[in-house]
Amino acid sequence: MGSKNKLKRFNENETFANVFQPSRDELVTNQFHLKGQWNKIFFKNENPLVLELGCGKGEYSVALAKKYPNRNFIGVDIKGARFWRGAKTALEENLPNVGFLRTQIELIDHAFANKEVDEIWITFPDPQIKYKRTKHRMTNSEFLERYKTILKPEGVVNLKTDSEFMHGYTLGLLHGAGHEVLYANHNVYKQEGSPEEVTSIQTFYESQYLEQNKPITYIRFKIK
Repeated sequence: MGSKNKLKRFNENETFANVFQPSRDELVTNQFHLKGQWNKIFFKNENPLVLELGCGKGEYSVALAKKYPNRNFIGVDIKGARFWRGAKTALEENLPNVGFLRTQIELIDHAFANKEVDEIWITFPDPQIKYKRTKHRMTNSEFLERYKTILKPEGVVNLKTDSEFMHGYTLGLLHGAGHEVLYANHNVYKQEGSPEEVTSIQTFYESQYLEQNKPITYIRFKIK
C-alpha cells in the first residue's frame, strides 16, 4: 500500500464515527472516556460486547455484526490503515453494532473495564513461531491474564487459525494452566459438528488457505 493511500486512510479514519484512536497516554492514565462505557456511550444498548483482537481488515468483525445484530462488536488492531476497510464498510452498510479501536493488544485492559466484555475472537494471528517471539503470541499466559480481567466470569475466547503450531501451543498452555477447553477442532471444515459461526464466516485469506487445502483449526475456551 502506497504511503499516500495510507495517509488518506488515516485521515478518513479520523472522520469515521465508528473509529476510536486513543493515545497510549490516554489509556494508561485511565482517561479514555469509553472504558467501562462502550455500551452506554457508543452502542447505546445493553447487548453482549464482543471483541475481535488483531482484526486486520475487519472482515470478521463486520461479518459477525451482520450475523448477530443483537450483539455489539469491536475490532481491535494497531494498524488503522488496515481496519479502515471494515470501518468504511460498516458505515456504508449502516451497521450500528460494530466499531473499531486502534490500540496495541497489550493495552486492552486499559481500553475496557473489568468484566465489561462477554466474548473475544482471535482470528488468524501471527503465530510468532520463534521462541524469542513467545511474548508476542496472542494466547500466551500474560495476554490471557489481560483477557481474564476484561471478560465477564462466563466469558469465552475463540481462537481460529491456520497455524497447527499456534493451535498446539495454545491447547498445551490451556491444559497446563487448568483453563477450560470447551471445544477444539484440528480441521473445522472437515469434521461434522463445527460451530456455525466458525464455518459460515471466512476472511479473504482464509478462503485462500482453503483453496490450498490448508486445515483451519479452532479452540473455544474459558480462562480460569
